[in-house]
Amino acid sequence: MGFLNKLFGGKKESGSKQNVSEVVFVSPMTGDVVGLTDVPDPVFSQKMMGDGIAINPSEGKVVAPADAKVLNVFPTKHAIGLEAAGGLEILLHVGLDTVNMKGEGFDVHVSEGDHVKKGDVLLTYSLELVREKAASIITPMIISNGEIVEHMDKHENVPAVAGETPVLTVKLK
Repeated sequence: MGFLNKLFGGKKESGSKQNVSEVVFVSPMTGDVVGLTDVPDPVFSQKMMGDGIAINPSEGKVVAPADAKVLNVFPTKHAIGLEAAGGLEILLHVGLDTVNMKGEGFDVHVSEGDHVKKGDVLLTYSLELVREKAASIITPMIISNGEIVEHMDKHENVPAVAGETPVLTVKLK
């Protein structure tokens, strides 16, 4: 939203963060939404990196869950960090132990600093290869700066369509 406000002459970037009270995130992948406690990795299931949801994907495509700026693309291509409205930082981590794949089977379609719209393709990958080489295909979507979050509504245990199905509503402090 900050980018659009700047583009169309609205409030300045710094002011827009304070004016956002709620952000709705859609599923970054097509598949089944599951709770973080169901992720077979304590770093995610115990919310060490933050709170959020996870997707058990049915296809190898990750899209932007909201309008956002790309903060970082991990060199191993398996994870992307985004900043959405209100300064919310989102980590999308494809599969578990996928860092060990060293980027094999992953194609990133964005660069750090890019502004993306909800539903834009961020990366594509071989779901079959991840299923074969990683610990799990399950993909956490984490809000990593939970200190600015007042409340999070999660839509778990539902089928989701990438870029369409709302999966997380975050109210900011």
